[in-house]
Amino acid sequence: MSATSADGGATTVEVVLVKAGATKIRYPAQLLHDDGTRVTVRAPWAAPGVRDFGFVRFEPGDVFTEHYWRDRWYAVKEVYAADGALKGWYCDVTRPAVREGAVLTVEDLDLDLWCSADGAAVLRLDEDEFEASGLRAADPAAAVAALRALDGLEALARGAGLREVTEPAPDRGFRSESLSTEVYGTS
Repeated sequence: MSATSADGGATTVEVVLVKAGATKIRYPAQLLHDDGTRVTVRAPWAAPGVRDFGFVRFEPGDVFTEHYWRDRWYAVKEVYAADGALKGWYCDVTRPAVREGAVLTVEDLDLDLWCSADGAAVLRLDEDEFEASGLRAADPAAAVAALRALDGLEALARGAGLREVTEPAPDRGFRSESLSTEVYGTS
């Protein structure tokens, strides 16, 4: 499957996650889709070792299919185990993504949401970090947008499900079944 790109160029991008004005992590990712609004990339777990949250473990071999929007205040990451099994969705509340050439920059606003693969566990995360960040005082409009994004993600996770925002529209020529077959050899 070839990547569709708003600029017709890169097939890989560097994802740069910024938090509190500093780069938190940067990693290469395969560009799967860019329609000018949503950018979808795929990357292996980029941090060293295992990160155990208690409700999910991110570990070497995990693959993330990450969806970023230029017009939404969140990113949704489908988390797959090395064997291709969906672990769930990790959602970051962010400012809208910015892509300049082969660099995709996302500013993390601390709030997160986890939804297990079966939808049974929907957890709001890091609200204490958000409160401590000072965003409410520094940028009240962004703080309101961030809280609305978290509320919207939670409602979606508890309702129609996060596949609702990660599944591409059929007319875009980008299908998740193709992605599943390409990544894991299954359909």
